[in-house]
Amino acid sequence: MNWDEIKGSWKELRGRVREQWGQLTDDDVDVIAGRRDRLVGMIQQRYGTLKEEADDQVKAFEKRLAELHNPVHS
Repeated sequence: MNWDEIKGSWKELRGRVREQWGQLTDDDVDVIAGRRDRLVGMIQQRYGTLKEEADDQVKAFEKRLAELHNPVHS
């Protein structure tokens, strides 16, 4: 899933974001509004992480979303 798809599906993905980063509030998720840079910044702010660490977390989240939407069939 790319960020255009994520942004377009943001209302449906809000719950997954809150599951992953429980310290983000509903207001935070509203402000993020499907924007990757805002998600990284909000993770940094709420969790006190470095930008690189927050970016790595978002990359892992992206990968999980891609696997959920495009499962590999053996």
